[in-house]
Formats: sequence, structure tokens, C-alpha cells
Amino acid sequence: MVVLIVGGYAVQTLFPPDALVEAYAFSPVNLAPGRWPTLITANFLHGNWAHALMNGAFALAFSTPLARLFGPKLMGGLLFFSFYVLAGALGYLLYGLIHWGGHGLVVGASVAVSGLMGATARLMGGGGRPGPVFSKPVLSLGGGWLAINLIIAVVGGQFLPGAGGAGVAWEAHLTGFAIGVLLIGPFARLAPKE
Repeated sequence: MVVLIVGGYAVQTLFPPDALVEAYAFSPVNLAPGRWPTLITANFLHGNWAHALMNGAFALAFSTPLARLFGPKLMGGLLFFSFYVLAGALGYLLYGLIHWGGHGLVVGASVAVSGLMGATARLMGGGGRPGPVFSKPVLSLGGGWLAINLIIAVVGGQFLPGAGGAGVAWEAHLTGFAIGVLLIGPFARLAPKE
């Protein structure tokens, strides 16, 4: 995921500034005319190098437990990637429903990475398998993530590395986390048995 996030931004820089963002970023207004693919494509675009590197670091931190659960074979890789894309797309969808009709563009892997975080918290609560939805790791990591995002909501993104003064879709981070907590259960049932 780190290579995809950081490498993807390197490719993005080869295009005219904002060309890909305008074409493939998610905006809540995209839901009405059916520009649904932006729910996925927005996860692979970033605002600047710091944004991509920060998301890459968080992806590295929270990917390992899921990679272990899904296993090293092709099926495990496909499950991991599917989980990542679905968590990001559903997180953006919920963000779009919260801000129905809004025109602001949103990009970044942080929604999907928040899904990885939520899933990892649940795996921590179950010793490598999905534990209870309201386990101590889910509540503590979720509470910390909630606090950080509420601070972002109040203060804004001007003090965050990678935000470059742009707005931060903190609601999408929280929806991504919740989706990760819930989605890991069904995905774990699909994980190859050893």
C-alpha cells in the first residue's frame, strides 16, 4: 500500500497540476449525477508529498495485522486490496451523504487507511482474529481517533503535516474507522484457512 500511495502520487505529479484531482477527486455532488467511480479514485490521489507520505506511514503501521490475517498468497492479497478499496469507497460515500450536494473536492488514502486502523483495533481485541466490536482496543483507538479528528474539526487543517492549509475531511476519517471495525468481520470469514 505504501508503494501504491507514494508511487501513485509520484505519477500524479507528472500530470498538469490539479488535472487528475479535478477529474478523479470525490465531491458529494458527484453522487447525484452518478460519478460513482470517484468514490474509489479519490483514495489514490493526494494533495502534496507530505499528504502522500503521511498516509503511506499510517498505511504501513496498520496494514500488517490485516496482511497476517489474510495471508501471503494471491487470495490474501486480493482480500486485503478489496478491503482497502471498499473501506475507502464506503467512507467517502458516508461523507458524501453527510455533506449531500457539497461541491468541495476530497482526495487521499486517509479514509481507507482509517478503515485499516479500525480493522486493526478489532484484530487487537481478538488476538489476531476479529474481537468484539466494543473491545478495549477498538474503544481506546477509536476514542483517540475521535479526539484527534474533533480537534481537526475545530482548528482546521492548517497545523497538520500534509494538509497544506487545505480543509480536512475529518468526518470521512471517522466513517472510515467505523467501516473498518464492521467490515473486518465478514472479510475475516473469507480469509484462507491454514
